[in-house]
Amino acid sequence: MEYEPVIGLEIHVQLNCRTKMFCDCPNVPGDKPNANVCPICLWMPGAIPQFSSEALEKATLTCLALNCEINPKSAFDQKVYYYPDLPKGFQLSQFHEQLAKNGWLDIIGEDGKTKRLRIHEIHMEEDVAKLVHETEGQTRISLVDFNRAGAPLVEIVTEPDMRSPYDAMEFLRNLRTQIRYVDTAECSMEAGTMRADANISLRPRGSDEFNTKVEVKNMNSIHAVGDAIAHEIDRQTKKLNAGKEIILHTRLWDPLKNVTTPMRGKFAGPCVPDPSVPEIVITEEWLSNIRERLPEMPGQKRSRFMKDFGLTEEEATIMSGVREVGDYFESAIREKVSPRLCAQWIGSRLLPSLKQRNEQISETSVKPDRFASLLCMVEKEAITANAAREVVELLFETDKSPEKIVDERKLRQIGDSDELESLLDKILEEHPDAVANFKSGKTQAAGFLIGQAMRGCKGKSNPKLLKKLLEKKLG
Repeated sequence: MEYEPVIGLEIHVQLNCRTKMFCDCPNVPGDKPNANVCPICLWMPGAIPQFSSEALEKATLTCLALNCEINPKSAFDQKVYYYPDLPKGFQLSQFHEQLAKNGWLDIIGEDGKTKRLRIHEIHMEEDVAKLVHETEGQTRISLVDFNRAGAPLVEIVTEPDMRSPYDAMEFLRNLRTQIRYVDTAECSMEAGTMRADANISLRPRGSDEFNTKVEVKNMNSIHAVGDAIAHEIDRQTKKLNAGKEIILHTRLWDPLKNVTTPMRGKFAGPCVPDPSVPEIVITEEWLSNIRERLPEMPGQKRSRFMKDFGLTEEEATIMSGVREVGDYFESAIREKVSPRLCAQWIGSRLLPSLKQRNEQISETSVKPDRFASLLCMVEKEAITANAAREVVELLFETDKSPEKIVDERKLRQIGDSDELESLLDKILEEHPDAVANFKSGKTQAAGFLIGQAMRGCKGKSNPKLLKKLLEKKLG
């Protein structure tokens, strides 16, 4: 039987607030263990949580970036379960009344068509502590780091609209882009500020029923999410074909063996309203002020770049995919350089160089005006593309202007007709056989002669002018 995967995601995103959700401890991932703690986030008896207004603002911005409806009222519950990372026995989360609902993101599917993937809800919750498992001699020990306890999270729960690993990976990429645009979270799976769990089930293709799902955890990259889903689809297909039942449970992804392994049965403890955190009431006036903080989002920017600057869809996608790249692009073209030339050079030369140097475009020493100045020289054919590529790398190493670098390294194109004619006369004299071949109808000989001329001037001649002068000399 042929099966169809049904996939949904549960994504935890850590908000980049200055403090934790219910206390004033710094929210700084990676600090020394247990450096940022207080009676509230250590869950001492009698400590009263104090809800962060910044967490609410950033959570709401995140929801708006994901096209969600904001609920006028939401509230926190005690999600009860017992585990060493949660010694108070419950987690503050929004179970009954969530912050937002009915969101969506569009992806480009494997067939090249736009596909809308829905978001069921987004709710706020506090993070739990981090367990660190180590070995001392022959003894395995577990330590608890409370720095993460109480960190502000939003959990994004999708509808089961995804049908392949590709869908899930594209959704995560688009979600990361949207959230980074509003600057509410870093969304790094590698650093742990975004964590995704996948729920996977199979059903007969053509059916609309929902079958027993399996949850997979422990993926630390978008690529790993795709690999884990693909493996789980294969594992469940084999079980069903063997007549075995799929049991509801949670599994872990093992990136070294590329397999999922059983973790535990699904457990849902009670969720009871929390009496210590007041109900959250969002007014239209407050929400309007938050909406005004939304920047131009990637889809809007991509469409504008195509319409206003004539970029192709691919060029516009690259220029709008990261907010800082779009800002850099627009700053550069204000220096009167061709938008398409600028987009092509940012995408093909600047971004790869930044990645190689592990630099951010917002912090690079290659400022937009310097980059644009170099491209203006390319546009005016003052230097060749090869020379410009050399100068791009040098811009990272010096604060000299592109013009000064070009002059110091003698990279300007030779545009003087007399100088080029003298060079061509010498080339034609040295290669009489090629001249004879051209005159006998072998036009490829012209390419050979131009190549020799380019070599003779070390690539600094204007190719168009060189070709025109050669054609004139050869008749």
